[in-house]
Amino acid sequence: MKTLILIRHAKSSWNFDVIDHQRPLNKRGLNDADLVSTYLAESNPKIDMLLCSDAKRTRLTSDFFISKLSIDSDRIVFNHELYDFDGRSLENVIKHCAPSTNNLMVFGHNHAVTFFVNKFGNKYIENVPTCGVVIINFDISDWSDLTKGETIQIIFPKQLK
Repeated sequence: MKTLILIRHAKSSWNFDVIDHQRPLNKRGLNDADLVSTYLAESNPKIDMLLCSDAKRTRLTSDFFISKLSIDSDRIVFNHELYDFDGRSLENVIKHCAPSTNNLMVFGHNHAVTFFVNKFGNKYIENVPTCGVVIINFDISDWSDLTKGETIQIIFPKQLK
């Protein structure tokens, strides 16, 4: 059994003259990342590996979860391939995870996140909002065998407000 916790980065700010890759979070994004990470921490999920796009907004979002879930730095990888918007790289990165990783947390971007959860989860989600979390269980022993799984939890910031 494999569990994937897939998280779209929190709301980013357009108030800075920076390239897309360097956009920070805005105030709502910071608040939502704090709110959702606190909520998720209450269930104390086990995380074997955390993968995160190397974009500033995903790194800043992941910082909240890393802190609240006390994830060791040796379990964290920032990967430019996750700076993906259509889902092909996201899927490829997940399929190449070590079989010993049973509980995987991944931070990414839309439309890749929404595409992935609809391709591999069993509940249709029109759009995963910023700082949305979707948890999917897969009845596989190796990530390379990724197939349709069971969407077991959906957490959107607006549900927690």
